[in-house]
Order: sequence, then structure tokens, then C-alpha cells
Amino acid sequence: MHLLNIQAGDIADGSQAVDLNQQPADVVVLSAADTELAGLAQAKKMLGDDVPELRLANLMQLGHNMSVDVYVDKTIAKSKLVIIRLLGGHSYWPYGLERIAGICADNDIQLAVLPGDDQPDPDLDRFSTIDANKRHSLWQYLVHGGPANAQGFLKFTNHLLHGGERPANAAMLLKAGLYWPGETLPTVEKIQMKWAAGAPIAALTFYRALIQGGSLDPVNAIILALQNHGLNPLPIFISSLKDDVSSATIDSLFGQCSPDVVLNTTGFAVSKPGAKW
Repeated sequence: MHLLNIQAGDIADGSQAVDLNQQPADVVVLSAADTELAGLAQAKKMLGDDVPELRLANLMQLGHNMSVDVYVDKTIAKSKLVIIRLLGGHSYWPYGLERIAGICADNDIQLAVLPGDDQPDPDLDRFSTIDANKRHSLWQYLVHGGPANAQGFLKFTNHLLHGGERPANAAMLLKAGLYWPGETLPTVEKIQMKWAAGAPIAALTFYRALIQGGSLDPVNAIILALQNHGLNPLPIFISSLKDDVSSATIDSLFGQCSPDVVLNTTGFAVSKPGAKW
């Protein structure tokens, strides 16, 4: 059978056998969510050698059984910890799950199989070798998302492999709130310290999903551009402009810092047919 050799930038839908050509590492994370994988990659970049070497792969690229076999033999078999985030349960990816569980058992590799959403899936528990408490901690970092939780996730993998101090549990990500590059919990006061005295205020609203996935480079670029053009940015992440909590958060922040201009990057309608404007 022909085996495609995947290169950087290639897209595979799992219909053909592929070789992801990933060298082994201590930790391997498999997920179907590209935003999640991107967030973990960014967290690894920030933490560097403070956390184990990491390999990330999208399950969608491993739909073919031969792809699974090659990846298991080349990458999984030489790892120390494997974490699979599986949406749809065992029936969604049975061959891959069973093959990885088998190789992990044979080679004494730690394995955590986690639900791909925020709902428990007891049927997945039987594949894991890591105890339920530790699996839950790993799961919660990914459920809540965001840069701090992605870093917490990787620090927890270091704890699982090498012991030492256990990192803090996952922090709940608000439905809406303030954002500033490099700040964990920015407040209005902290953001105002970054502002130029007397400059106009430019509110910037964007989706909470960018916080969850750590895909914040575009937001950071806009913030910097606004500052370079003599404006004071007020970045606000929201779940949706239709969401009551998000709307109330915006109202409150605008009450404290009345913006001169609003830049809204959310892409969906504010209202729905028949609703009162």
C-alpha cells in the first residue's frame, strides 16, 4: 500500500495512509481540536525546557489503520506519557485507541484517555493507566483552556513523569472579561497603566475561543497597532454579543472606560429575526 509522507503544511483527512514522520518524545498529545493543539504548542514555547519534550498530532490525520500503525511504532512506542482527547467515544476511533492502549500496556507507558468535550465518558476509563484523579486534572486544564491552563497542563505532565510539586488545578475561564498580553488576570487599573495619558480609548471585542485556544497573535497585533497609532486599547473577550453575561460585562467596562471607538471582531449577528433591536 502507498504511504504518503506528510510535510509541514500538508492537510490529511485520514482517507489515505500517511506517515506523520514525528520523532519520539516523552509526551505525546492527540486531539481533534487544532486550537487546542496550537495552544499547547504555544505553552511549550513559553515554558521551554521546564516541561518535557512534546509531540502533538491531530486525530483526523490518523483515520487510516496503517497511519495508526506507523505512528504507534515510530512515535508512541518510544514515549513515556500519551494523552488522547477523544470526542465521540471509543466508537469514533476504535482501532487507534485499542492499538495505542495495547502498546502502552506492553511498554509501561502512562496513558490518559480523556473526553473530547466537557461531558464525562466512563467508557473511556478502561483504556487509561493513569488514575482517575490525575486524569480529571489533565482534562480540566483542556476543558477550561487558555494560556495559563495550557501551561498548567504541561507542568502537570512534568509532575506525572518526574514527580515534584504538583501544579495548581485548572482555573475557570470567565465567559467574558478583560485581556492584555502577558497578564494572567488583567484589571481596568492594570490596563490603564499601559495607556498614554489623554489618548482616545479603542475598545476591541473578540471571541473567548481565541483565549481558550491560545490563538491570540492577531489580537496582540491589533493591540500593538492601536498603541502605535496613539490609541489606548481596551481588549475584551466575550462568548457572544447575544450572551447576557458578555453584554453585561461590556456595559460595565464601557461604564468605567467610555470608548471613543469600538472595534468588533466577532463575526455573527447581534440579533435574530423577529427580535426587538
